[in-house]
Amino acid sequence: MWHAVRRWDLRPHAVSVPGHPRRGDFHDVYVEVAGPAATDVHHNFVQRWNEASDRLAADGVWGGGGDRDLAFPTRPSSPKGESTVQVQRTMPAGPYRDGRPTPGGQPFDIASGERSVFDQYLLAIRTARRSIYIENQSLSVPEIVAELEQALERGVEVVVLLPAEPDGQALIEQLGALGRHERFALAGIAGRGPGSGRHDVYVHAKVMLIDDVWATIGSCNLHAASAFGNSELNVALWEPAVVRALRRELLAEHLGRDSAHLDDRAALGEYRRIARENRRRRDVGDPEWEGLAFSLDPATYGRRAP
Repeated sequence: MWHAVRRWDLRPHAVSVPGHPRRGDFHDVYVEVAGPAATDVHHNFVQRWNEASDRLAADGVWGGGGDRDLAFPTRPSSPKGESTVQVQRTMPAGPYRDGRPTPGGQPFDIASGERSVFDQYLLAIRTARRSIYIENQSLSVPEIVAELEQALERGVEVVVLLPAEPDGQALIEQLGALGRHERFALAGIAGRGPGSGRHDVYVHAKVMLIDDVWATIGSCNLHAASAFGNSELNVALWEPAVVRALRRELLAEHLGRDSAHLDDRAALGEYRRIARENRRRRDVGDPEWEGLAFSLDPATYGRRAP
């Protein structure tokens, strides 16, 4: 799978294997960044260390030598690979004040905040013409859901993978509206361990694939706190071969079959079909599924039982 180091996620439940046979494992997707884009990540790290790190807190804890400011990078890293990559951020106003540009970049008023992850989600969904595949921990930003409905109305295939049991209240009415479209599927995943049953796998990934040519991978959830308030980092890439390879790898795990012979639209149609059949099997207590994915009802997703 696609790996990198992010925050606290290198705990046992977050370091899993395809199929998620262990109960309690998370499903996640990480990306390793190299080349000039890695310099942008370096630049962001320096901003955070110098202005928003724990060392500035009265009860902060840091390692030896951590009381010194870090130096900003002065030149981009050497090119690596062929993909066009852009680093995106969510940053509320205030934590960063030093708006000096990354090497080769333009000055930016970071003190006023940034929401380029959200802006690119909207733009990417708005310009999709064939397919949208999303994996996320949440889907409760009204603007995102509205853009997904517009995409469905113009004939785009849409599959959204969320945790089968959400952490918080979802936008039930808006998700229900998406469910009225034949080309939409809302799904969860469930692994199978050494026993005879299935266990739900918590979806912690933050991924979107557009038209088999563009993708974003990172830490931003599609809820208000993450899209507008937290500090988040995503990486967007425009490289059809890489995006298709990622789509194939994710769907191979979730559907139990290779989608290499299918284009993006047909692959998402197959996702819907298999997820619906797996839901039927789940409802009758049959654990013999294809892959992991099973359909969720958009009209009731997130609704708390009385």
